[in-house]
Amino acid sequence: MLEHWPLLIATAFAAATLAAVAGTGGGIILLPVLVSVFGVREAVPMYAVASLIGNLSRVGLNRSMLDFQVFGWFVAGAVPFAVLGGWLFTRIPDPGLVRLLGAFLLLSVIARRAHPALRGSFQPAWFAPIGGMFAVVSAIVGSAGPFLAPFYLSYGLTKGAFIGTEALGTAVMHVAKLSTYQGLDVMSSATWLGGLVLGPVMVVGSYMGKRILDRIPTRIFLNIIEAVIAGFGLWFLLHA
Repeated sequence: MLEHWPLLIATAFAAATLAAVAGTGGGIILLPVLVSVFGVREAVPMYAVASLIGNLSRVGLNRSMLDFQVFGWFVAGAVPFAVLGGWLFTRIPDPGLVRLLGAFLLLSVIARRAHPALRGSFQPAWFAPIGGMFAVVSAIVGSAGPFLAPFYLSYGLTKGAFIGTEALGTAVMHVAKLSTYQGLDVMSSATWLGGLVLGPVMVVGSYMGKRILDRIPTRIFLNIIEAVIAGFGLWFLLHA
């Protein structure tokens, strides 16, 4: 297992850097690698630990631009449904989880391609049902960031405001997920340790991503990442 850690660390760094630049996408890079090494049952909670640390680092880096009204409504819906999603995670067989993850990866690419931002005007209260819906998805397949991004962008949050506010809501959702996983005996000491080892790497990646946020174009990089994501999605669907 030790031979996999250089790859895991490099992937965690890349995932956190991308999330800090684009506001989303970290989970769909890191999760497939974690699943390949540890299996889906251990990878999803481990990712939640590492992602919690990474999200908190992005909150700190963008703390002056947070929208607490959006955050409050999002958390109101996300927390109870994260508990529901955590319970469902323990009830779905491993092959079903892998297929769901594969479908999620493919749909995340399609969603990003279909619309960079939704049309229309959003009210802050709409983030309560949005938070609930995506908390369930996140608790089952590990991440839902690519589907959340269009709603934040449609509401009008951009750059640091979008990245920081989304990260704060997601961090609280991860706490609810992890509490549920722990209460249902999904979390092992090895799972916690793996996530905590990757956490500092996520912090460094967040810092690097923040530094390059306004300095380099991300389109070509995202196109390459999307091709890799789609490949992993097809692999999981066909080999579950």
